[in-house]
Amino acid sequence: MKRVYVLIALVGVLMAGCSDDNNTTPAPTAQNRFVFTATLSPANEVPAAVGPETSGTGTATVTMNVTRDSAGAINAATIDFLSLMSNFPAGTIITAAHIHNGAAGVAAPVVVSTGIAQGEVTMPNGSGSLVKNGVAVSPVDLANQMINNPSGFYFNIHTATNPGGIARGQLTRTQ
Repeated sequence: MKRVYVLIALVGVLMAGCSDDNNTTPAPTAQNRFVFTATLSPANEVPAAVGPETSGTGTATVTMNVTRDSAGAINAATIDFLSLMSNFPAGTIITAAHIHNGAAGVAAPVVVSTGIAQGEVTMPNGSGSLVKNGVAVSPVDLANQMINNPSGFYFNIHTATNPGGIARGQLTRTQ
């Protein structure tokens, strides 16, 4: 029985001698890609959207790519936009699309525009998509605000008939 205790003690000493006292566990990697989504509805617009375009709906996926400095702070950000729209009247033309800093039910200023050109996004059959990549986020602190409070921001699309916006949705962070 004494041999078992000696063997256990010996194994314990060997394990202690092989342990890593430096605690070199790697630091967690900072996230550099954030994905937000929004469900676009005319019912969410402020002021209210009007006319036959109010039959349209859509979704938006906003992917933010950030770079960080050596301390891990975000020092630059860009956004890739993908919006899919349907059920609009045939021939609808999207005149603008962007992110606003505002809570649900509040009209607020634009903070990140997709920069689409007049007539760039058309829906000859009432459905279409908007794709814009690499749109700069400025000032860079806006990226932190969106990451920390996505529901305080909304994405919307505009038409000539509804210059204040035809369909809107608050951002939700999914990644």
